[in-house]
Amino acid sequence: MSIASLNRMTVPLASSQSASVQGLLMPKLKYRFRVVFEKFGVSSPKTELTKQIVSFARPSVRFEEMTIPIYNSQIYLAGKHSWETTQVEVRDDALNNVSKLVGEQLQKQLDFMEMASARSGIDYKFVTRCEMLDGGNGASAPAILETWELYGCYLSQVNYNDVNYGTNEPVNITLTLKFDNAIQTPIGEGIGSQVGRTIGDLATG
Repeated sequence: MSIASLNRMTVPLASSQSASVQGLLMPKLKYRFRVVFEKFGVSSPKTELTKQIVSFARPSVRFEEMTIPIYNSQIYLAGKHSWETTQVEVRDDALNNVSKLVGEQLQKQLDFMEMASARSGIDYKFVTRCEMLDGGNGASAPAILETWELYGCYLSQVNYNDVNYGTNEPVNITLTLKFDNAIQTPIGEGIGSQVGRTIGDLATG
């Protein structure tokens, strides 16, 4: 089979849209990523938490719906947006590095011994960064394909999960993160891009 035929292994497009012969774009792979935390807990380094990550749910944004009743019908507009909570699954380790960091972060939000809360959000909120990687390692340093930066994070729920005699797997801790905003970098290639406001363009509703 001719190698040139590989250029046809994608959806054919109209000539007015793109070249008639083209290859398929390389997808980002789910298992090539790392998650970094800033100002999480008290102890350092926080790399032990990064090394124990099992899974990370990328951000999900939702817009409230505004309904405008009009003559014989109604139209819909995008209202205020909100970022949904996201989950991080981490492996608990025998030296308690992960449990210690998670416990410190919870204590920053509320001192469970003294029943004293933090004075303000800035005292306990942290930054979470998820980096999609290209597969490089060792002497070939990985390139970062995409970064999600989550600002104003706090732990809205922590589940230490169960232990079970009938399983053959490590103990995990599930962290549920609530955050104020998320930006996709490099800037210009996703959420956070500089897209000018459209004013007085063609009215469609």
